[in-house]
Amino acid sequence: MTIREHVTEFFGRPVVPFQPGEPIDPGSAPRISLDYDAQQEGKRIADVLDALLDTPGSVHLEALVVGPWDFDSSSNAAPVVAALARAAPRLPKLAAIFLGEITFDEQEISWIQQSDVAPLLTAFPDLRELRVRGGGGLQFSSLAHANLTRLVIEAGGLPKEVVQSVASADLPELDHLELWLGAEGYGGNATALDLAPVLDGSRFPKLRYLGLRDSEITDSIAAAVATSKLLERLRVVDLSLGTLTDEGGRALLAGGAVARLAQLDLHHHYLSTEVQSELAALRPVVVDVHDAKHGTENDEHRYCAVSE
Repeated sequence: MTIREHVTEFFGRPVVPFQPGEPIDPGSAPRISLDYDAQQEGKRIADVLDALLDTPGSVHLEALVVGPWDFDSSSNAAPVVAALARAAPRLPKLAAIFLGEITFDEQEISWIQQSDVAPLLTAFPDLRELRVRGGGGLQFSSLAHANLTRLVIEAGGLPKEVVQSVASADLPELDHLELWLGAEGYGGNATALDLAPVLDGSRFPKLRYLGLRDSEITDSIAAAVATSKLLERLRVVDLSLGTLTDEGGRALLAGGAVARLAQLDLHHHYLSTEVQSELAALRPVVVDVHDAKHGTENDEHRYCAVSE
């Protein structure tokens, strides 16, 4: 599976492509991006951001979506992050940023070059949601924020250093944590041990949704989640888009604590029909086991949904 379509909603606002010179709806989430022709002409996405800031109503924006900033992976997101940070005084109500809302026909997810995105957290102290797509070059020189409630990182392969940064973050208001761990061949080298500070329940006291998605090691993650103290307060566990087999499914069943959840999302999996039925029988938990895959007998035939 690849990411084929642009998001149509972000932070509860409709996503609308921004066109310089055209008006904006302050109740929307404008998507700024640089198309190929503009890049070839020497334009930068910072120029598009400047045009947005000069548009009446931009001061009232609460959500912003950032698309491609180049098309040959020759530059990372550092100039974009810096431009957004400089723009913070002109975006006083901004509460949500999606950095890297890029589909496969613009750039494969593994080609997206991110950078240190911590300056966004410093520049926007009232930020509620940060969503980042792309794990290449991604860093958090610091990860602390008093108000962030939602953190989503989508990657075809998420480096363990990033996972460790998230696991040790100071985010007291975090309610939703979603990590796409990806494939080792695309940089996804984190293990369940890297998630230990999250799973032992000592972090994120308000966390209710935990998504450890799109992983080649879903079985080991499922085993760690099954015995996690965090299950005492979680409402949703999302292990979808990965390579879950009967080994991980039975670990979830044996743990017992998953029965306290409101929802367990396992779609895109390699579970047998028998274990699917056992999991679906957990009540009152809503268990999603659709999109069963084949190849349970051979690791080489199992794949996470999004990698390149």
